[in-house]
Amino acid sequence: MKKFISTPVIRRLPRYCRFLADLQKNGVTRISSRELSQKMGLTASQIRQDLNCFGGFGQQGYGYNVAGLRDEITGILGIGRQYKLVIIGAGNLGHALAAHMPFEQLGFSLVGIFDKKASVAGQLVRGLPVRPMETLDEFCNIARPDAAALCIPTRAAPEICAQLSRLGVKAVWNFTHYDVGMNHPELVCERVHLNDSLMTLCYMMNNPE
Repeated sequence: MKKFISTPVIRRLPRYCRFLADLQKNGVTRISSRELSQKMGLTASQIRQDLNCFGGFGQQGYGYNVAGLRDEITGILGIGRQYKLVIIGAGNLGHALAAHMPFEQLGFSLVGIFDKKASVAGQLVRGLPVRPMETLDEFCNIARPDAAALCIPTRAAPEICAQLSRLGVKAVWNFTHYDVGMNHPELVCERVHLNDSLMTLCYMMNNPE
């Protein structure tokens, strides 16, 4: 039976990757949980508990091999799989994601960009043409993308999610306010609510203690 890993632990894994990458760039080859905790603002106990969820990778009296631990965590995250991703919506957000996100470093390969506006069809973004939405079925039947980024108005999301599910897409990176999981539990969904994040920042500024 597969071991249950809590969501907070999973959400800390990319942060470990980021800090370990910085340590590698600075020539650090090994680090203790105490030293890592001081850099990350976590407790040493929390770090050991997190990593022990996956078997633990340190040695008593030695600590963690930085490169080895980073490799282990990227393997746990599945970054080497290079899942195929399409972006639905080539407006400001979709265009920015397509142009600037380092998808290949994060486990994904961008294979297609789609938009319903005829005025943007054919425009090249990151070397890929923006395709008309009416070609999505044909494209997915050939390219078989694993995931889709939703950069569309919320009102358009229900129909698009139903279409993506029918086409065999397995996961959604959701920038809309549509509750994908409620209506499509078969789709793995990661929600990105920029408004919520900014309001949280507002609360923290209003309550600095």
